[in-house]
Amino acid sequence: MLKSLWRTLREECSGAAAYQSIADISRYHRIQASPGFRQAAEYVRERLAQAGVEAEVLQYPANTHTTFWGAPSFQEWEARAGTLHLIEPEVQARKLADYHDVPISLISRSVAFDGEVEVVAVERGESATDGCTSSAYEGLDVAGKIVLTRGRVGRVHDLAVLRRGAVGILFDGMAEGEPVRPAWALPEAIQYTSFWWYGEGEQAGLPRPAKCFGFALSPREGERLRRLIRQRQENADGVHPGEGPVRVRAHVDARLYDGSLEVVSATIPGQCEEADGVRPEVVLVGHLCHPRPSCNDNASGAAAVLEVARALQTLIARGALPQPRRTLRFLWVPEMTGSYAYLAAHEPSIPRMVAGLNLDMVGQDQVQCGSSFLLERPPDALPSFTYDLLARLREMLFPEVKTHAQLGGYPLFRHALTPFSGGSDHYVFSDPSVGVPMPMIIQWPDKFYHTTADTLDKVDPAMLGKVCVLAAAYTYWLAQAGEPEAHWLASEMSARFRQQVIGTVQGAITEAGEKDGPDREGLRCQIEYQSERHRQALASLVRLAAVDVSGWQAQDTAFTESEFARVANVFPQRTTPLGENEEATRLVPRRRYRGPLAVEGYARGMDEATRDEWWEFKQRIGQRASYTVLALAQYWADGQRTLAEIGRQVALETGLETTDLLVEHFRFLERLALIELSER
Repeated sequence: MLKSLWRTLREECSGAAAYQSIADISRYHRIQASPGFRQAAEYVRERLAQAGVEAEVLQYPANTHTTFWGAPSFQEWEARAGTLHLIEPEVQARKLADYHDVPISLISRSVAFDGEVEVVAVERGESATDGCTSSAYEGLDVAGKIVLTRGRVGRVHDLAVLRRGAVGILFDGMAEGEPVRPAWALPEAIQYTSFWWYGEGEQAGLPRPAKCFGFALSPREGERLRRLIRQRQENADGVHPGEGPVRVRAHVDARLYDGSLEVVSATIPGQCEEADGVRPEVVLVGHLCHPRPSCNDNASGAAAVLEVARALQTLIARGALPQPRRTLRFLWVPEMTGSYAYLAAHEPSIPRMVAGLNLDMVGQDQVQCGSSFLLERPPDALPSFTYDLLARLREMLFPEVKTHAQLGGYPLFRHALTPFSGGSDHYVFSDPSVGVPMPMIIQWPDKFYHTTADTLDKVDPAMLGKVCVLAAAYTYWLAQAGEPEAHWLASEMSARFRQQVIGTVQGAITEAGEKDGPDREGLRCQIEYQSERHRQALASLVRLAAVDVSGWQAQDTAFTESEFARVANVFPQRTTPLGENEEATRLVPRRRYRGPLAVEGYARGMDEATRDEWWEFKQRIGQRASYTVLALAQYWADGQRTLAEIGRQVALETGLETTDLLVEHFRFLERLALIELSER
C-alpha cells in the first residue's frame, strides 16, 4: 500500500500550486481576530469549495470575558490607518511609518491616538535596571511621551505606560538567532510585534490595564532616531541651548471591540461510523494567522494543508484512491487560540480524533533561510505511534539523487528529527488532557522569521511539494489503516526503539569516563523510562485496530534488559544519594482545565508585584531551561504524581533538572487559581 500510495500522491500534490496559494494568502493582514484574518479564512473556504471539499468557517467569541479552557480570549481588532512622522528637529522631518505601506509597522492591537509627543529612549526597558549600575527609568520622565525601546513591548507597556504614564511605544528591536540571524543581520527589516490585551483583570475586580498605541521601526531607523535623541540631549547641556527634544506626530485610527475569531474546518468523510454516528478522524492543522506578508510563517503551512485537502479530494473523487475508513479533518486556525477554541467547542468529538499533524513554516528555501527540515515529536507524556510513522514516511523523501554509480540514493536537503519543543498548535492537541497525538513538520531556524523580510521569494516550491506529499501520505495512511497496517507499524516501532536504546547506551559509554558522566543507576533509569514510553506507544496502536502488541512489548523489554546487563559493569555505582526538594515530595498538582495553561493572559491582570514576580521567573527559567519545560511539567501533572516525580519525568525527557523551579511555578499557578495543590 505504501509505495503505491506514495507514487500516486507524488503525481498529484503540487508544490507550485501551494506556492501560488501562499502568494494569495500573504496578501491578507491576518492578525488573530481581525477583518484581515476573516478575509483569509473566506479565501480558504472558497478554494476548498472549488476543489469539492466540504468546508465551513466557524466563529468563536473574541471578547474579554470568554475563555477556551485555560486560555483567555481577547477582543477583535481593526486598524484603518496608522502613520508616524518625525516633526522635530524640523530639518530632519520625515515619515517614519505607515500602516498602509507596511502593516507590520503598526504594532498589532494598537488603540486610537492622534497627537504630537516627545520621544524618549531606553535600551530595553524591561526591568528595574538597564545594565549593572543605571536604572532603566531613573531620572527619565516618560509621562505623556512615547518610549523608544528594543525590549519586549508587553513588559515595557507595564513599566513605562501603566506605571509611569507613557502614552505609546516605539519598538526598534530585532530578535537574534545565531548562527542564521546574528545581531544586525536584518538592519532594514521590521520585526512583527503585538500587544495582547486580556480581560482577566476585569474579571478579578482589578483595574483594566490601560491600552496604548505603538509603532515598529527597523533597527537602522531606530538607531538613527536614538542617535538624534542623544545629540539633542548633549546639546541641551548648553552647547546649543535652543534645541528642543525629538518629537513625532502619531495618528492611529483603530478600534477594539467584541467580535469573533474564525476557524476554517473542512472534511473528507470516511466510511466508518461509531455507534453514536460519529466518524473517527485524522486531523491536519495549519495556522492561518500572522501579519502581511508572513509567507513562510505561516502562509506556507496553511497553503500546504489546502493543497493536501485538494489533492486527496481529487484522487478520491476520481477513484485513484478509495474513500478512507476514517474522516480526514483539515483545520486552519488562529495559532493556538483557534485550537483551544475549536477543541473546547468540540469536546465530545475529541476521543474520535485518532491522531493529527501540524504544519508550521514548511516552505523555506533552505539556502536563503538557513533552515532544516524538522520532524518534531509529540511530548513523552503522550506516547504514540505517530512519530515513528512520520519518520518512516520521511525517509521515502530521501532518494532524490543516486550516487555516481547509480547505487542507492540520498537527499539534497537538510533534515533532522527533534524532541518536542511546542510553540505551535500541536502543543494544545498533544496535551495528555486532550489526548490527540500530533507531531509537527517545521523548517527551523529561519533568518527572516517574524519580520517584513518573510516574503514570497524566500519560499521554495520544490520543498513545498515534499511537505505536501509527506503530509498527504501520513494523513491518508492513518485514515485508511487497519489491522495489517497496525502490525507493520508495530514492527517498525520495535526496530526504531531498539536503535534508540543502542544509541542511549553508546552515548552513555562515551561519557562514562567524564567527571559528571552517567552512573549505573542513571543509565538504568533512562532506558527503563524509554522502555515504558515505548510500551505505551505500542499500546496506542489500538486506535488503529484491535491488535495484540504484548509480544512486541515483551521482546523489546527483554532486549532492553539484555543491553543494560551487557554494559552495566562499565558504569560506577552511585556513591552519594541524590537530594530531593522536600516540598516537591509532598505536593501533588491537579489541573483545573484541559489543555496547557496560557498563563500570560492571567498574569497581566495581577498587581504590580505579581507581574514583576512572573517576569523575573520567566527570565530565570529561560536562563536554565526554556518555556518548554513548563509545558512538559503540566503534561506530566495527572493529579497523582508529586512535583518531585514530575521533575524526574521532565529530567528524563529533557536532561534538565528543574524541580526547584517547577515548585515555584506551580505555587504561582495555585495563587492564580489555575491549578490545585494538595499534599500527599
